[in-house]
Amino acid sequence: MGMNVDLIFKIAGIGILLAVLNQVLTRSGRDEMATMTTLAGIVVVLFMVIQLVSNLFTTVKTMFQLY
Repeated sequence: MGMNVDLIFKIAGIGILLAVLNQVLTRSGRDEMATMTTLAGIVVVLFMVIQLVSNLFTTVKTMFQLY
């Protein structure tokens, strides 16, 4: 249970950091850089979620003894 809450806080922290970076870069006229940082953050979060989904599938396979 604790790991799931930590993951939610990590994703929220990444989201807040990306929002601030996006605003700062957009206000300074670097729209392309703002878009790239947002995309990089989304990719990082997706890798975190994909790892969790992989662990879920492994647990289900083990639970039902599917090889």
